[in-house]
Amino acid sequence: MSSQLVQESAQTHVDAVPTTPLPSWDGAENGYETIAVRRVAGNIGAEIGGVRISGDLDATTVAEIRRALLAHRVVFLRDQHHADDATQRAFAALLGTLTKPHPTVAGDGDAVLPIDSDYSRANSWHTDVTFVDRIPAISILRAITLPPYGGTTTWANTVRAYAKLHPSLRALVDNLWAVHSNLYDYAAERDEKRVGGIDVKEQSYRDEFGHLEFETEHPVVRVHPETGERSLVLGHFVRRFVGLNTHDSQDLFTLLQRHVTRLENTVRWSWRPGDIAMWDNRATQHYAIDDYDDHPRLLHRITLAGDVPVSVDGVRSTPRKGDASHFSPLS
Repeated sequence: MSSQLVQESAQTHVDAVPTTPLPSWDGAENGYETIAVRRVAGNIGAEIGGVRISGDLDATTVAEIRRALLAHRVVFLRDQHHADDATQRAFAALLGTLTKPHPTVAGDGDAVLPIDSDYSRANSWHTDVTFVDRIPAISILRAITLPPYGGTTTWANTVRAYAKLHPSLRALVDNLWAVHSNLYDYAAERDEKRVGGIDVKEQSYRDEFGHLEFETEHPVVRVHPETGERSLVLGHFVRRFVGLNTHDSQDLFTLLQRHVTRLENTVRWSWRPGDIAMWDNRATQHYAIDDYDDHPRLLHRITLAGDVPVSVDGVRSTPRKGDASHFSPLS
């Protein structure tokens, strides 16, 4: 991408948002030839410009998108109004092998999982699908219907969270393993509903989510297969730490999660029509904020196959219950 085109692309985006301008776009001078990139927060998150997603993008552009994603953990593309499910699938396939929508939820039966507020609101910190052995590598989320306010999503950088741990805590978690399970109550942080007051759609979704049981032992610290960095594997699918009792597990989990989700370690995205977010599921957690009342909110997610996490001493995660081969091949 020429310097002039990068500047024009940046100006278009800045003009579209009547706020304080973001930092300058990175272009050819920073190694990007076909895309423009600018940070949206200090420790995680960047916006990519100069790209109209499709299944026909050239290999250089795809490689640069992946490089930006690995560097910034989550990237955002605005104004992709032309995209539909087929476009999203074709674009995703350039970056890796598509998984099924979910290990237990049917979605569209092919690759798309609707994130639909009518059925579920996953308003707690998590990394996608850590209850199976083959954790997805990348998630691609496209806005379909947005509420008039609220409904933002926040991501946290689990690589930086590990790096910022006190050395004594790093020594502890380097050798710690956790049991992850899909039999997690997404509504656990809400007040209990009165008997007979559970929404039928929500209950139906929760029944589908838990109709197959998965349980996997993962290292709390995994080595990223592409960057070699260490990251924390935590989030709301963790049931307990191996070898610790329930009380100690909960106390340690709370301490580590609090560290992961410190505000300076996060980026919060306000969705607009045409937006697409892509995140490295091996280096992040995220939280969809439930602050939009009864307004509809629908996004479509596609995930790309990942590998089995490996601990710092080279030991692979171990499934305890369930076979996820129907969900995803190993990358």
